[in-house]
Amino acid sequence: MNALHIIGNLTANPESRIIKGERGPQTVCNFTVAVNRLKQGKKITDYFRITLWNKQAENAMKYLAKGRQVSVSGPVTGRAYIGNTDGKAHVSLEIQDVQEIEYLGGKPEERAQENQSAAGGYQDEGYVPVDDQDLPWQN
Repeated sequence: MNALHIIGNLTANPESRIIKGERGPQTVCNFTVAVNRLKQGKKITDYFRITLWNKQAENAMKYLAKGRQVSVSGPVTGRAYIGNTDGKAHVSLEIQDVQEIEYLGGKPEERAQENQSAAGGYQDEGYVPVDDQDLPWQN
């Protein structure tokens, strides 16, 4: 069985393009997910290239951005290549046939707004601040 489940953050905004397939034009979207782990007390980051097709690709372009946390499941493949800049052999881990993707943690902008709200305490549109002097038992 070849099944991988990762949770990590996008390293950059997703990129998409339209390609001509056997069944007509298809949307393909690619992005990289960084996954942190500990090894002998040191933080190590693994990078996985993700490929989405058609509806999944369209949704990713709408809802994903750099820094967004995602959960991705599917079979993993390895691809060896020679780096253009260093001439050394490298391996790329890829999930090309994504079986499940879940957007986690909200959009980066929403998380920043939530953190600002949480720092200021409870906020609700129906909330009306009350001065302690207005309370009947504060005489």
